[in-house]
Amino acid sequence: MSKDEIKEAKKEQREKVLGYRNRLTDKELLKKSLEVKKKLFELEEFIEADLIMFYIDFRKEVKTEFMIKEALNLGKRVVVPISQVEDRSLLLSELKDYDKELELGTYDILEPKEEYIRPVEYEELDMVLVPGVAFDEELNRLGYGGGYYDRFSAKLAEEVDRVALAFEIQIVEEVVTGEYDLPVDKILTEERIIE
Repeated sequence: MSKDEIKEAKKEQREKVLGYRNRLTDKELLKKSLEVKKKLFELEEFIEADLIMFYIDFRKEVKTEFMIKEALNLGKRVVVPISQVEDRSLLLSELKDYDKELELGTYDILEPKEEYIRPVEYEELDMVLVPGVAFDEELNRLGYGGGYYDRFSAKLAEEVDRVALAFEIQIVEEVVTGEYDLPVDKILTEERIIE
C-alpha cells in the first residue's frame, strides 16, 4: 500500500472503531474500566513499577482517574503527559494530586497547571500505559493520528513496559500500520490480557 492508501485505511479503521466505542453507555464504560483496572493492578510489572506514566482519559477511553488516585495511594510515582503541539512530543510531568493540579489543556485533555509541572525524564519510567483507538492480537496499535505516542515510544528504553488499556470492542483482526507505528508489550481489556 502507498502512504496515501495507508493513511486512508487508517482513517476508515479509526472511524469504525471509534463508532463502536462511542456507543458505550457511561455505565458500561465504568464497569469495563474497573475490570481493566483489576487486571492492571494485579500485573507483576505494575506491582514492581515505581514510576508509572498514565494517560488521562478523554471521550470514551478506558477511564484512568480512579486508577491514578489509587496508584498514588499505593505510593507509586505517577507521571502524566503534556502534549507539545509544536513538535508533537510529550512532556512528562509528575502528578501528586489529581483533583488539585489539573486543568483542561491541549485537545481538551486534562493536563497539569503550569505551577504544578514537574518534568520527568523518559529514562526514569518503569511502565507506560498507552491509549489508542484500535489494537490487534499481534500487539499492533492504531492511535489518533497525531504520532505523539509513536515518537515517544521510539525514545523509550527496551525494558520499559508499554501496556495498552482498551475495551474488547477495540480489538480488531488486523490494525493498519505504517512504518513508524510501534507495537505495545501487552494489551489489557475487560476480558483478557493479550501478550
